[in-house]
Amino acid sequence: MTYLDMEIPSRSSHLWRYTPWKRIHPSKVDIVPSCETIIINHEGDCELKESIRTVNESNDISRVFLHECNDQMSTVEIDGKGQLVHVNLIASGESVVGHIDFQCKGEATIIIHLSGSATWTGLHITGNLEKNSSIGYAFVNELDSNSKLLRCEDWNIHRDSRLEYGELSIGGFRNKTDIRTTLSDSNSSLNQTVAVYGVDSRHDDHHMEISHMVKHTDSSLIMNAACGGRSHSIGTGQLFIAKDANNSNAGQVFHNLLLSQDARADAIPELEVLSDDVSAAHGAASAPIDKEQLHYLLSRGLSPEQAEALIVEGFLVNTFSSLKNKIISDDLKTRLKIHLECGIMR
Repeated sequence: MTYLDMEIPSRSSHLWRYTPWKRIHPSKVDIVPSCETIIINHEGDCELKESIRTVNESNDISRVFLHECNDQMSTVEIDGKGQLVHVNLIASGESVVGHIDFQCKGEATIIIHLSGSATWTGLHITGNLEKNSSIGYAFVNELDSNSKLLRCEDWNIHRDSRLEYGELSIGGFRNKTDIRTTLSDSNSSLNQTVAVYGVDSRHDDHHMEISHMVKHTDSSLIMNAACGGRSHSIGTGQLFIAKDANNSNAGQVFHNLLLSQDARADAIPELEVLSDDVSAAHGAASAPIDKEQLHYLLSRGLSPEQAEALIVEGFLVNTFSSLKNKIISDDLKTRLKIHLECGIMR
């Protein structure tokens, strides 16, 4: 089915409730614009191949739309022995689209940094972890503050493989992210962490699906969002455990820190469990900034801006405390600290 044959989803649809399709579309919803290809620069021991993306059957409007906007695909083949791979994505111009496919073996660390001032950016990342792989993955969104981002990710994790996933979302004006991970073989595992920082009127909508399809699989999802100004963060976690996927262990937690009266944060954890012998948990909490913490820091000579930045840094840094991959954890913490320091100087 082509994009123009698909029905535009209504706001009653779970996926598009908080970010309607017409608001994330680059133009009018009945148009498929011609988009430039996002610039990809990479460093590290890996092989990158350019190809034409094949059409996969999908009923998701965003994935079909991204394919029809630009069918160029870059495949990154990683036969890992512990190497570090940096991928810098530069979005410039009016509308740009990129598709990166990671084929992973062994052990490696991948860091993706997205930047640029494109009016609209579309990005589709797919990844496959072959058996006995251990991949650390970091994604940093530092787009210009006037940019829109539509991002989809699809990961497939096979037997005895582990994906450690860290994300820092601090860029773009309006962001819609849809991340779907499938644990398709036994002893596969996912540790996913997402940190969001909202200022001014920034809108950040994260939808995350984790599917346990077989026995003996593990997943953990932690999302922390700090929202100031009139910003709005949405975190939706859909956890699915298939029938007979016994001995699966899954959990998801959402924490929101509200820095102003006009800031908003929605946390929606959801579980669909069709098997009996599993461990599945979820939780969500939202709270304003602790006045006692703020008073203590002010009494030590910090300005209100410095005190708030320090509290936000501690709150968001804690998101990555469960990551065992130190390269990813240190990189995300450093980028967050620099971002907050630059904000104080502005």
